[in-house]
Amino acid sequence: MGRLIYTSITSLDGYVADEAGSFDWSMPDEEVHSFVNGLDRSIGTYLLGRQLYEVMTYWDSVPAEGEPPAILEYARIWQAADKVVFSRSLSEVTAPRTRLEREFAPAAVRALVEASDGDVSVGGANLAGQALKAGLVDELQQLLSPVVIGGGKRFLPDGLRLELELLEERRFGNGVVFLRYRVLKGS
Repeated sequence: MGRLIYTSITSLDGYVADEAGSFDWSMPDEEVHSFVNGLDRSIGTYLLGRQLYEVMTYWDSVPAEGEPPAILEYARIWQAADKVVFSRSLSEVTAPRTRLEREFAPAAVRALVEASDGDVSVGGANLAGQALKAGLVDELQQLLSPVVIGGGKRFLPDGLRLELELLEERRFGNGVVFLRYRVLKGS
């Protein structure tokens, strides 16, 4: 049985993208990217909202030459995993190992996680918010960037209350801080 994990790079004030939808302030350096690769090695399936899927299709065609090792390694990790895209507006998905679902069905997601040999990642703040509110998320992993952006798309939805247990923390040379929490069920 896998775990459902929500991981994101955020600003210190809790945003995954600024008011214009940009996340260029969050680009990881080689050290942080290598660490994220380590986190994602256990992922067998990615659950994605439409916007994140559109961004992540980049990893299906990363050039084999001229990229740093961490980039090439992440591309291999991404390409080896299954993906499920939740969208009402996409007519199709074109990335390999990817299927389209029209509705987020908590019971189906729970069954997928329980049947999984690896962990399952939920990504995209809106989709992750639905999973959090449904009580499906087992872990939160946050990479806090040393920047305040003042508004945009929030990492966590308003109105959510969770009790958490800190499992791990790490500081990186560029000022990013990693926090890993277990979601205490019944909170």
